[in-house]
Amino acid sequence: MQTETLRSWVVNAVDDMKGQDVRVLDVTNLTSLTDCFVIVTGNSSRHVFAMAQSVEEQARALGIHCQIEGKNGSEWILLDLGDLVLHVMTQEMRDYYCLEKLWTSMTTETLEAAVA
Repeated sequence: MQTETLRSWVVNAVDDMKGQDVRVLDVTNLTSLTDCFVIVTGNSSRHVFAMAQSVEEQARALGIHCQIEGKNGSEWILLDLGDLVLHVMTQEMRDYYCLEKLWTSMTTETLEAAVA
């Protein structure tokens, strides 16, 4: 599945599960690990778990390889879908880690400086 199609599918899947504040970050030029982050907030740890589980089940049914981390804690669950990484978080975790700020404030210059 191409990145654009995967991104649309994931955004629709979390939207169907009533995910809040869905953000898509293009990290293609910032990391070689993935092309895109999708970050979504759940209104409770149970909601976070349910969203992650739903996306995982749907991905596997579609034949998409899916690695999942954090399922036991359910405050922040990460699903690695290859070209896309989905972060499903409670509001508290999202506020604490500020992934959008971390990844959008990183510029190519700061990245090159860090590697040099």
